[in-house]
Amino acid sequence: MPANTPQTNPETGLSLDSGPASVAVIGLGYVGLPLAVEFARASRRVIGLEVDARKVDSINKGESYIPDVPSDDLKALIANGTLSATTDFDVLREVDAIVIAVPTPLRKTKDPDVTYIVAAAEEIARRLKPGHLVVLESTTYPGTTEEILLPKFEASGLKVGTDFFLAFSPERVDPGSPTHQTRSITKIVGGVTPVCTEKALALYRGAVDVVLPVSSAKVAETAKLLENTFRAVNIGLVNELALMCHHLGVDVWEVIDAAATKPFGFMKHLPGPGIGGHCIPLDPYYLAWKARLSGFEAKFIGLAGEVNGHMPEHVVHLVGDGLNEDGKALRGSRVLVLGLAYKKDVDDVRESPAFEIIQLLRAKGAVVRYNDPFVPGTSHEGWTSESAHLTPDLLRDQDAVIVVTDHSAYDWESILPHCRLFIDTRNVARGRENLPGRLVKL
Repeated sequence: MPANTPQTNPETGLSLDSGPASVAVIGLGYVGLPLAVEFARASRRVIGLEVDARKVDSINKGESYIPDVPSDDLKALIANGTLSATTDFDVLREVDAIVIAVPTPLRKTKDPDVTYIVAAAEEIARRLKPGHLVVLESTTYPGTTEEILLPKFEASGLKVGTDFFLAFSPERVDPGSPTHQTRSITKIVGGVTPVCTEKALALYRGAVDVVLPVSSAKVAETAKLLENTFRAVNIGLVNELALMCHHLGVDVWEVIDAAATKPFGFMKHLPGPGIGGHCIPLDPYYLAWKARLSGFEAKFIGLAGEVNGHMPEHVVHLVGDGLNEDGKALRGSRVLVLGLAYKKDVDDVRESPAFEIIQLLRAKGAVVRYNDPFVPGTSHEGWTSESAHLTPDLLRDQDAVIVVTDHSAYDWESILPHCRLFIDTRNVARGRENLPGRLVKL
């Protein structure tokens, strides 16, 4: 057989190499839009589905609202007809493959909220046709693909692995990263059947550099949760170390740097004012919830969540203690928060610890303002504010300044000398300890 002859599955006669010619991506956020762009670059015809008509309009104009997707790239794909966006789910009948990339938040009880997955699955089920490949990318608990999606799809009378194909491939995004982007990050794929895995592999080949098959959808689902649980638990460990070092009078940053010189058996993690984003604060609870249903209590996950959740309160205590040393009360004091986004150099504020810090400060009577070059304005639980213009006069007018997010745009050499009290949760003042004001470290 010639090397370029497409391989087929002997049971179904379906091609395993060429991959679907057309793809619909449901959900055009931080995961869905970059993925849609990579599919389009790989010569797939891509239709993005989004319930937010404003996003659809923006994409069709070639205007990106995701920092990792340049508008020029989007315009080129829209212009050549390989990418478009719509709110009309009937386009699902026109495509070969469907990728679900919708949000999966937590309820207030820390239980999984799969409402968006269920809604997407119901739209697909009404339009499912023979040959369709459906891949779930939304992070969720182990078993979701087979327990929620599969019954809805097989209710149509079609059989998985023969008439349609179903798989899970966890999203892996690192917003704002210049090196870790959709194409360069290894793609894990696990199908409900072996043929489903093969069809999903063919979908991602060409759009992603490395595609790794695993034995099942449940393995792929669990692998994703392990990745972020690993981060959450280790961040919880160094956050607890930071609290411990504060009581011992030891510089936690120096301790971590010293430990990191060991060339084996140690992976450097850094403490901070709390954890944010859509993944690390949420994903471990998906795993813990599913484990609890099976009669197993995930103790590390619960403890890490408790420690990480305490960090905003610790930051507020540092502010209060620092003001007390100046003979001031927290009530009535002016406090400036630097950075509202959950991580540096992005505009994403989901689950940002800055909001809890601000809420706690305001509850104690502080007058709070914020500056963030990526977040010009915000509204959160009754608090509405605009980013303050960062000037020496503004800094000098504050009783305390807290760095929550260490954006690269901040010029610390120009900021620190004007602060009376600087609460450093990101170690940005290291090497600049000789300041006119007072420095308090995490």
